[in-house]
This record gives sequence, C-alpha cells and structure tokens, in this order.
Amino acid sequence: MAQDPPAQDQMHYEAMAQEALRGVVKAALKRAAAPDGLPGAHHFYITFKSEAPGVSGPADLLGKYPDEMTIVLQHQYWDLAPGETFFSVTLKFGGQPKRLSVPYAAVTRFYDPSVQFLLSFETAPAAGEAPAAATDKPAAADAAAADVDPEAANVVSLDQFRKK
Repeated sequence: MAQDPPAQDQMHYEAMAQEALRGVVKAALKRAAAPDGLPGAHHFYITFKSEAPGVSGPADLLGKYPDEMTIVLQHQYWDLAPGETFFSVTLKFGGQPKRLSVPYAAVTRFYDPSVQFLLSFETAPAAGEAPAAATDKPAAADAAAADVDPEAANVVSLDQFRKK
C-alpha cells in the first residue's frame, strides 16, 4: 500500500500565526503610546533585525548593532508612534535623543519582564543571508524563554540582551 505524500500547507498557517502575534506587539505599543503611558510596572524589551528592510535610524547607532538591536521602552521614551506596519520612537543613546523606525516584520523578540511575557518571531533573512533550515530553532529566543522562571521574582538578567 503506497503512502500519500504529506500535505503541503498552502494556507501558510505559520506565517498567519506570526502575523497575528505581531498584532499583539502593535496593540501593546498602542497602549504604551496612550496619554497614560505604560500601566503599572509594564515595560518592553524589543529586539529587531537592525539590517532588515524598512529599519531606519542614525547610521552610527545602527552600525554598532549590525545584526540585532534591543531597545527598552520603560521610563524615558518619547513620541512613540505605532503605525499599521511599523513603529517609531525616540530614545536617548549616550544622552542624545535618536529616532528609530522599525517595521513589525523586523521584530524578533518582544518581552515584558514585569509579567514574564515573551514572544519570539521568525524574520525573513536579510539580503545576502542564507535562509535558516526548517529544523533550526531560534537559539537566542529559546535561551531567553528558558531563562524565564515563572516562580522566580521579577528579576531579569540582561545578559541575554547584551552583545558578546
């Protein structure tokens, strides 16, 4: 008896799920952009591919992080503008205000340590990069998720976000 080949996902459910979860990021940023700002102790670590199409910011800043960059939205952020396909925000780097614009498609991690909430995303490879194999797992995102202990106090190690 011959086996039928496995069905192919022509609906692209994984891509649809990733897009829906990016909607969570967009909704969280819209709440943070409201006049009241972030409620309670909420704050965000947002990691994105700095070379992804549509990412814009000062060349000197993006040049320091040629692969990925993590920003923190907590107490000092200004002019947060979450749009339909990207968000913009002004943050201080070295005491100087700098404006960044990041497409949601470039975001690889969204983390709110106040409630131990983590989303990890796959991104399309940048120009010149080889696509990841289907069996590859996003190791950094898995490591970040593994470091989160829901029973632990709300203490977060920043080592997972530092460039090594």
